[in-house]
Amino acid sequence: MIDRLRKSVQAIQGRAPGFVPEVALILGSGLGFLADAVECAVTVPYADIPEFPVSTAPGHAGRLVLGILAGKKVAVMQGRFHYYEGYGFAESVYGVRALRLLGAETLLVTNAAGGLGDGFAPGDIMLIEDHIKFFDDSPLRGANIPELGTRFPDMSYAYTPALREVAVNAARTLDVPLKRGVYMYFPGPQYETPAEIRAAKALGADAVGMSTVPEVIAAAHAGMNTLGFSLICNMAAGLQTHKLSEQEVLDTAEMSKGVFSRLVLRCLEMME
Repeated sequence: MIDRLRKSVQAIQGRAPGFVPEVALILGSGLGFLADAVECAVTVPYADIPEFPVSTAPGHAGRLVLGILAGKKVAVMQGRFHYYEGYGFAESVYGVRALRLLGAETLLVTNAAGGLGDGFAPGDIMLIEDHIKFFDDSPLRGANIPELGTRFPDMSYAYTPALREVAVNAARTLDVPLKRGVYMYFPGPQYETPAEIRAAKALGADAVGMSTVPEVIAAAHAGMNTLGFSLICNMAAGLQTHKLSEQEVLDTAEMSKGVFSRLVLRCLEMME
């Protein structure tokens, strides 16, 4: 794995010589519009990076964008890799690990999620304070990669407290309502059943989705600081009267892109 990662990193460095990102961003379903704001951008399709997986999910462009965003050097993954696409967890976190080896010390991860917290509604933005994962695989399963991290990483502060405080302050300066909560991971691609949602709520989840958690585990393993946001794009199964659909997710992301972009950009500006 480390040899594969180094091959990918060398290819990325070849497209942007000397570029070392401060922040890696992963943009979820329908949220790729933030990559369009990157200045001095170098865009590299995933298919052009040796060993890199290819994104197949709707709303994921499948490109790496390197450049400047809100004054920070960024590497933006315009699309991610999901377990439900057929990738194992090690492949689904491949991009995070490659960008860590490229030099990124901070991960800002976003997703489109189903809401189940009291008072949540489509269009809300939730600051991820913690997560729940009962699915029995892990991106750290198998031989450890000592170049990235320790065998048994602590997950107590997977979502960096100082960055969460940055997000709260950024939202306050913009007068953007910001929910806070726990994100629960389901592997998908089927949406959760109403019974599963009742169980998730009983366990303390406020939003559910099919991504993010494997990437955050890999980031914690690699010693990265992490900030995460969920855009609530629908209410979870059993909490709304109509059937769930991918189009609803994309439509809500489109409607919310202005406020979501402003919040992410302000967070980047306020990061030290």
